[in-house]
Amino acid sequence: MITLRQLRYLSALAKHGHFGRAAEACAVTQPALSMQIRDLERTLGVAVVERRPGDVMLTDVGREIARRAEDVLTASFPDLRLELRETQTRQLVEDIKSGALDAAMLALPVGEPDIDALSLFEDLFLLAVPSNDPRNETTRVAAQDIDQSRLILLEDGHCLRDQALAFCATAPRGRATAAGGTVFGASSLNTVMQMVAGGYGVTLIPQIAADVERRDERVKFLRLKNPEPGRSIGLAFRRTSPRKADFAALGEVVKESVGVGGASTGSSLRGAKRRSNP
Repeated sequence: MITLRQLRYLSALAKHGHFGRAAEACAVTQPALSMQIRDLERTLGVAVVERRPGDVMLTDVGREIARRAEDVLTASFPDLRLELRETQTRQLVEDIKSGALDAAMLALPVGEPDIDALSLFEDLFLLAVPSNDPRNETTRVAAQDIDQSRLILLEDGHCLRDQALAFCATAPRGRATAAGGTVFGASSLNTVMQMVAGGYGVTLIPQIAADVERRDERVKFLRLKNPEPGRSIGLAFRRTSPRKADFAALGEVVKESVGVGGASTGSSLRGAKRRSNP
């Protein structure tokens, strides 16, 4: 499956012609960006970039994909200039309040009196474990069955970390697995998943991210026992914004793209700045 993240990274490569500068512009590490580009190439079965010492350029196929990606993003809103940003929820909220962003997709509730939000869909959590974990993929896992001494999470400041810890806190007190805290913290979900694949531990991952990570045969995913934990994903914007009708229309496009109507999938760390062309 081609992801919006991969298309954004490809667009940055087209603009900067350098992996390091493209990674800096996307606020990710160079290995993380490079890995996503290689995943994109594997999915498509073609090379999208030509790697040369000191720089990089898109192949003819890569340039066409980058062009079409821009078309896809603006197809529903032909007069819209869409800019994407991926960062921590706290920063997204501040950017909305300051006007740097017009809207952002994030986990609800926002908890800010100056910000309204439209609920879009539910995103369930799964437990990602190494493929050699003895549990069958049909196994349902309870909070008390997660060995928290092997739990790998994002670093402080990421709402996904807080959500995972909140779920683990529902485990009965006194469990031996709850002692010792977490072993690792990582700056990106991609890094977390690579650590799980390497056998360093387990993690809780949103279902939409799991749909992408299923390609890695070193990892498998287990459902959690009912009531399955998750989070509500919404589109947040300033309460005083005159563009509420636009945001409602954008929300419908998002729901259609993720197949809402029973699908539980989403992403909490994307911000979009909307600008109308003159």
